[in-house]
Amino acid sequence: MSLTEGLVYRPNPPMKSFSLIGLALAVLTIGTTDLRGGDWPGWRGPTHDGIAASGQRVPVRWDDEKNVIWKIALPGRGHASATVVGDRIFLPTADEAKQIESVLCLERETGKLIWRKDLHRDGFTTKGNKRKSHASSSVAWDGKRLFVNFMSGDAIYTSALNKDGKKLWQTKITDYITHQGYGSSPFIHKSLVLVSADNKGGGCIAGLDRETGSILWKNERPQLPNYTSPVVYNIAGQDQLLMSGCELVTSLDPLSGKIHWEIEESTTECVVTIVTDGQRVFTGGGYPRNHTVAIMADGSGKVAWHNSTRVYVPSMIVKDGHLFATSDSGMAICWNSATGDELWKERLGGDFFASPVMLDGRIYATNVRGKTYVFQADPSEFKLLAENQLGFESYASPVICGNRIYLRVAKREGRKRQEYLYCIGFE
Repeated sequence: MSLTEGLVYRPNPPMKSFSLIGLALAVLTIGTTDLRGGDWPGWRGPTHDGIAASGQRVPVRWDDEKNVIWKIALPGRGHASATVVGDRIFLPTADEAKQIESVLCLERETGKLIWRKDLHRDGFTTKGNKRKSHASSSVAWDGKRLFVNFMSGDAIYTSALNKDGKKLWQTKITDYITHQGYGSSPFIHKSLVLVSADNKGGGCIAGLDRETGSILWKNERPQLPNYTSPVVYNIAGQDQLLMSGCELVTSLDPLSGKIHWEIEESTTECVVTIVTDGQRVFTGGGYPRNHTVAIMADGSGKVAWHNSTRVYVPSMIVKDGHLFATSDSGMAICWNSATGDELWKERLGGDFFASPVMLDGRIYATNVRGKTYVFQADPSEFKLLAENQLGFESYASPVICGNRIYLRVAKREGRKRQEYLYCIGFE
């Protein structure tokens, strides 16, 4: 369904920002190094869209014993997904009792703990959604450094570590008023690490120098709560940093923060990370209304289509002209990405917070109860391949790389809730 009435479009609206970037930075590119094809260097994977590298051989079926290479008990609690690079795995975690926020480094082959770096203490809040964690931001890796966002006290901080856990710098991004919680993950783009922190106090989106942590540009945002992570795609001949929420869908120049275009076609609160088919960008929201929308990314301000499906928390996947989603309420859906025509919708079961991952035409989607559904990404029909149960609870999205699946789940051990990271694969 297309929308032609009530469109508010600003191709170059005024913004409150500051920038320390000169012309030299516009052409500066610091490439990532030491990344393997089988790595997962940050939120939503190597292509930032939930699509795993093709040609991998991973199981469709598993349980607590079958096809489990290893599992390791994790200290604390977190909703962040694993970041897998080289021979290491990085996971944020939070000790709720001691109020410590940390990054863990595990050995990729065995899950054995290599190091733990505590970054913040005594800054936890009881405000927000009861399901929130204090470690929901996934780590980003640029080939030399790790970057992670944490809320500590009433502020958001970005920290950089080296691969051995040494803290290189820590920068306060903005003050933060907790509504639901915080979970925006950092994004690496050329010489910058891009971070966001929307909240009722205003918040911001900012570009930081990867080497020093200096804030090179910073745009103020509306005084509204929102939870999306920034992402950059090259669309319509230019790099576009894309954000939704705060009632806006926004495209920025990632090196300067200058607005390419901005359209009032989002809900107030979003969690999903934007995806694209190369012409349109897709986002969803869930408060104060349910809203899934496709917007032309060429700066025209045109809405291609929209509907009232609630894809609020799990990010979507777009592939070969089709948009796949798992709704919060447990529906698997396929749309034509150009027209928005619904091709099929099937009930899976349970609530979904984790984002699905696609590998070679199969989608792996984990619900809050720890059940992972594997189904075929076939636009002609829905075909369920398997249902796999681990633990009783899971909020972190699956990671698929190097012929392995990494799942962060919680189990009940007596009265204790214990998190584990599972490594699933064929021996």
